[in-house]
Amino acid sequence: MQTRAPHDFVDLDDEGVGRLTQRIEHILDGASLDCVCRERLHDVLRRFAEFETTRVQRRALANACNQRQRITSLLKLMEELEDLNVNEADTSVFTELAYLFDDVANSAHLGAIAMRKLAAGPI
Repeated sequence: MQTRAPHDFVDLDDEGVGRLTQRIEHILDGASLDCVCRERLHDVLRRFAEFETTRVQRRALANACNQRQRITSLLKLMEELEDLNVNEADTSVFTELAYLFDDVANSAHLGAIAMRKLAAGPI
């Protein structure tokens, strides 16, 4: 059984950060806190949300970069295509290359999702 250190954060996506902060805000609004304390807690929560949003955005950018690197590697493997002809004795090479094309498409799709997260801006 793996235990988490007290300072470990739950891994949230961009939507999760917004939902979590809204739930905490709701709880704080119902708490009987003096004005100074309430303002400080809201400020801390706002800074937490900003920090988490930045972390999610950095992860999205890193994911897009990783997908680009993966596509570059896959394209290198696909250079074999230049040496093929339609009369190949072992036609399984065509199937293998088709899978590489599928992998490129999948990586491109994942990279596009990451970029759209960034384009949407902060939550």
